[in-house]
Amino acid sequence: MSEAPDGESGRLSRRRYLGTAAGAVAAATGLAGCSSSASQGGTSGSAGSDDGPVKLGVIDAQSGNAALGGTPKVQASQLAVEEINADGGILGRDVELFTPDPQSEIDRFQQNASRLIEQENVDALWCGIRSSVREAVRPIVDRNEQLYFYTTQYEGGVCDKYTFPMGATARQQLVPVMQYLVDEYGSDVYTIAADYNFGQLSADWIKIIAENMGASVIGEEFVPLSQTQFSSSINRIQEADPDVVMSILVGQNHTSFYNQRAATGVDVPIGTSTSMALTYEHLRLDPPALRNVHVGTNYMEEIPTDRNQEFVDRYYDMFPDARYLNQSAHNNYFSAKLYKQAAEQAGTTDQAEVISALEEGMDVTAPEGDVSLNGPTHHMSHNMRIARADENHEIEFLTGDEGERIEPSFLQDIGCDLTAETETTQYVPSDLDGVPDDL
Repeated sequence: MSEAPDGESGRLSRRRYLGTAAGAVAAATGLAGCSSSASQGGTSGSAGSDDGPVKLGVIDAQSGNAALGGTPKVQASQLAVEEINADGGILGRDVELFTPDPQSEIDRFQQNASRLIEQENVDALWCGIRSSVREAVRPIVDRNEQLYFYTTQYEGGVCDKYTFPMGATARQQLVPVMQYLVDEYGSDVYTIAADYNFGQLSADWIKIIAENMGASVIGEEFVPLSQTQFSSSINRIQEADPDVVMSILVGQNHTSFYNQRAATGVDVPIGTSTSMALTYEHLRLDPPALRNVHVGTNYMEEIPTDRNQEFVDRYYDMFPDARYLNQSAHNNYFSAKLYKQAAEQAGTTDQAEVISALEEGMDVTAPEGDVSLNGPTHHMSHNMRIARADENHEIEFLTGDEGERIEPSFLQDIGCDLTAETETTQYVPSDLDGVPDDL
């Protein structure tokens, strides 16, 4: 990856986060899973040409352990493309959607990304839920200078010329929910997090945010993604006796924490940036497993606004058997509309010109409410809400139906400006020069 030199004048010192990406991946051939309308093996309408279909690629798990979150993203993209085509397409051209299933395996994400970029010549790519997938795919994206939308809420910090993170960052999600819990219940915080880059960096944010609020992290542990038994963790939480637990657990295996916590009668209020909004544990688990769990999120299908209800109705009209319209699916939906807006502003699907149009900054109408793209950092403002599940798993929005608009300030504080400098960096919380006065 190309990176700017350390110590550049006017910029904060930085530490590179290397991620888990392989240096190079061979393109795979003959993989199934494209939509029936997508052409196979040809290069007509290649990326940047002004004739033929506009090609969009969405690579998300529709089977395997990431399918709970990935399937709604594919479905929401299909809804967006149907609406775009019904509205005249993009620049008067129909949109073709490629939706291969990587089966929740990182190497298949990489293989499909290589194929859609290098053989199908997609004009824009959406790919992956977990940060580990994003970091495995980014070298392929950067090598090919491919426009890439990453739509899951995430730990933050990606300053990459070709990547546009559409989801809320940890700082956007965790600040409001932690502030509420600390004010309401007390200042002693215990963190339990998944043991990979998302969980580790989110835990770093929790420490920074706690310090800013005058709170203390009195315990912290990281658990493997494969872990399903949490009796020892629950014992440690009980021994620490915190006022608040911050849970950065992810995936199917980790949902057992909530059932086991309820079974032991532990009722410490929990804050999270992952549960409910992404993999809808409040619907999948029997009450009261999610009782008194609070999530900071820009989107849940339960948001009781007319704009959102119309979106939810359209989604279930198209997919009547869908299980849940999650946060990342919403982000896939509005970012497809954002791509149309940028291509038509640029007057072309040439990727460099579309990126330039995006970097001018754009206001976007989304089901969550009106949001804005910050051009220099490629990140979105979001209308952040605190959603709490009660003992029956009914959802209440503590910050009101409309939420609180929060800007993506981390990379602005770091000094990321992709309109001035091409980077492919992920910054981490320790790159901040001390604890900001205003988080």
